[in-house]
Amino acid sequence: MIVSLDPEVMQIAGRSLALAATSCAIATLIALPLSSLIHFNSFRGKRLLINVIQTLYSVPTVVVGLFVFVFISRAGPLGSLGLLFTPAGIVIGQVLLVLPIMMGLTISALRGVDVTLTDTAISLGANRFQTAYVVIKEARFAMLGAVIMGFGRAISEVGLSLMVGGNIRGFTRTLTTAISLETSKGEIELSLALGMILLFIALVVSIVLNRLQQR
Repeated sequence: MIVSLDPEVMQIAGRSLALAATSCAIATLIALPLSSLIHFNSFRGKRLLINVIQTLYSVPTVVVGLFVFVFISRAGPLGSLGLLFTPAGIVIGQVLLVLPIMMGLTISALRGVDVTLTDTAISLGANRFQTAYVVIKEARFAMLGAVIMGFGRAISEVGLSLMVGGNIRGFTRTLTTAISLETSKGEIELSLALGMILLFIALVVSIVLNRLQQR
C-alpha cells in the first residue's frame, strides 16, 4: 500500500504531517519569544514558572484534549466558532500540547550557553538586545532541536486528536487515530502501512535531532 501510493494512506499521512507542521509553526512563534523573555529577565517566581513548564512535559494528551474539548464544544466559551471536530480544533490542541516542551527546552538551551560569551559581549560594549542576539545565535541548534521535539510530540499523539477531531474520514483522521480505528476493525494491512509511515517519520525526527545535537 505504501509502494503503490494508496490514496487513502497518502491522504492520512499528508494530513497528519500538515496538522503537526502547522501546530509546530504556531507553537514556535509563541514559544521562542516567551522563552527568551523568561530567560533574559529576572523576576519573582521565575524558578517556579520554569518548574511548572517542565512539569507540563508529561501532561497526558487526553487531558489537553479534554481541556480543549470543554472550551470549543457548543456549551463552551468558544463554541460559537464551530471548531469542534475540525482540523483547526486539532491544531489548537496540539499547540497547547507542544508549547511547554518547546518553551522548556528552549530555556534550557539558552541557559546552556557559556556565561563567558555573555560577559565577553558586554565587555565589548554590546547592549541588552545585542547580547541576547549573541546568546540566541549560539544556542540556535539546540533551540531548533526543541522545535523538532515538539513536532515529534505533535505527530505521535492520539488521544487529543480522537477527542477534539472525532476521527472523521477524509477530514480529521490522522495516522495515529486511523491506526487505532483500523486495528479495532481488523484492517491490519492498512494499520501496518500507516504504522510504518509513522515509524519512518519518527526515525527521520530522531536522525535530524541527533545531527543538531552534534552541531
